[in-house]
Formats: sequence, structure tokens, C-alpha cells
Amino acid sequence: MKIKEAKKIIISLSQPDKMPGYAYGLPAWECKTGGKLAKVPGSVCFGCYAMKGNYTRFPAIRESQYKRLASLKDPRWSEAMAVMINSQAVSKHKFFRWHDAGDVQDLDHLNKIYSVCRATPDKRHLMPTREAWIKEHLKDKPDNLVIRFSAPMMDQLAPDSWPNSSSVITRDQPWFGATSIICPSSKQGNQCLDCRQCWNPDIKNISYKAH
Repeated sequence: MKIKEAKKIIISLSQPDKMPGYAYGLPAWECKTGGKLAKVPGSVCFGCYAMKGNYTRFPAIRESQYKRLASLKDPRWSEAMAVMINSQAVSKHKFFRWHDAGDVQDLDHLNKIYSVCRATPDKRHLMPTREAWIKEHLKDKPDNLVIRFSAPMMDQLAPDSWPNSSSVITRDQPWFGATSIICPSSKQGNQCLDCRQCWNPDIKNISYKAH
């Protein structure tokens, strides 16, 4: 498949200023679990950044996200995503982030992401999620993909049964213990810079400062 055809299928990738490479986003309004949490005060999704600001200020952003969502039904989607990620423009970046907005829709979507990761073995993939059902399918996960289950409430540690997780904190939480680290971005202009700890499967939990 040629890059031009692949781009037509997947619509586009995103390149968040914070991240060390490219990402892929879907409309946060269509998050299965996150959409419910967005209505719950004290949850990590309440006041979701991907439901305000530029996401609503510029209609083209939301329009593109919904086009990407529709593209998941295309049987060529996995191949097209792999072609784009392996393309020369993207290939120089070794780290890829799934869903800088939005989340996994269903098992078919998850399996398609797994296929993309297997077809891009030189990339290290990160996928935060609030979909608890994914834990039943971690045994099929490619080694180059780190899935971090996001604790649903502020200042909450995710269940220990998850190999990797993330939390959002309003203050330092020493009771998280040695299995958790605090994301350094809040002290470096909200940028990853040279940090790649989110993609490291040896780090069980990463806590992000709320902002």
C-alpha cells in the first residue's frame, strides 16, 4: 500500500507538542468509560481537556477525529496505519502514543492496534486506557506495546493486578510506594523532553500532576 492511499484511509496522525513523536486521536465524546466518567466530579475525566479548548474552538479538529473513528471500519485500517507509522516522515520517531484523545472502542479495535504494533516492530508504542476489559486480553499484547490502565479517580492508585498503570494526582502521594514514579513534565514546561518512562514496561505506575 502506498502512503497516499494509507493517509486517505486513516485520515491523519497527530503530533502533540508534549510528545516525542506522533500520536493518534479519536473524539473523547465517544469514549466508552471516559464518556461516563466525564460526568463524575473527582474523576480524571471530569473537565476532560479533549472536550474543550482547541478541540471545540476549531471544528476541523473534531471533524477529523470523527472521520478517524469512522475509518476503523475499513478492513485496510491496520495495514494503512502501519504504512503511515513506517513512512519516512514518521519513522525517525521511535515512540508512538495511541489516543492522545479518545480510547479503545471495542475488542476489534484493540486487535487492530495489536496488528499495527506487530507490523511496526522498531517502534515503541504506548496506550493509556480506562477500559478495564482490556486486562483479559493482555496475554495477546505485542511486546513493543505498553498498555497503562488509568485509575478512574483523582489521587487513586490503579489495581495492582494491572502490570502497568497511571494515575492523576493533585499532590504528591508517598503512599503509592516504590512501584510509582511522578511524571517530570510539570517541572519542565509540560514537555516530555528526554523522558521516556511512560513507554518503559518495568515502571509499574506513573503519576501525572493534575493541571
